[in-house]
Amino acid sequence: MTRIRITAGGHIFLAETHPDAPQTVAAFLKLLPYRQKLIHVRWSGEGCWVPLGEFKLENDGIPVGFENHTSHPSVGDILFYPGGYSETEIILAYGSCCFASKMGQLAGNHFLTVVEGREALRALGTRVLWEGAQPIVFELAD
Repeated sequence: MTRIRITAGGHIFLAETHPDAPQTVAAFLKLLPYRQKLIHVRWSGEGCWVPLGEFKLENDGIPVGFENHTSHPSVGDILFYPGGYSETEIILAYGSCCFASKMGQLAGNHFLTVVEGREALRALGTRVLWEGAQPIVFELAD
């Protein structure tokens, strides 16, 4: 497992890659350090997301498809949705979450799990909800 430091909304989290999503993990690691904006989910409950539009995550030129996908992430689970019914996105659950869009329920690849700093996830989610978009950075942990 690879450890990823996530900095967002004044908090630092440590996550580990999930072994059951090898294609997603390999493709995502090639993007690091990865900087985006984190906003609150519209349909899914207590979660934040990174909307990626038409972006296609690829591993050696092959688009990443579904692997280890779920609609019900636990607190600290980070999913990658490769697109299809909704836009490509990354979603981070900070509480009760059922991954969905205006088209209905979706499933995303569980590829990262927050293992340190979980106690601050609710504070991050609340900040994003009430203060708006926050910068987020994913990078290899030292």
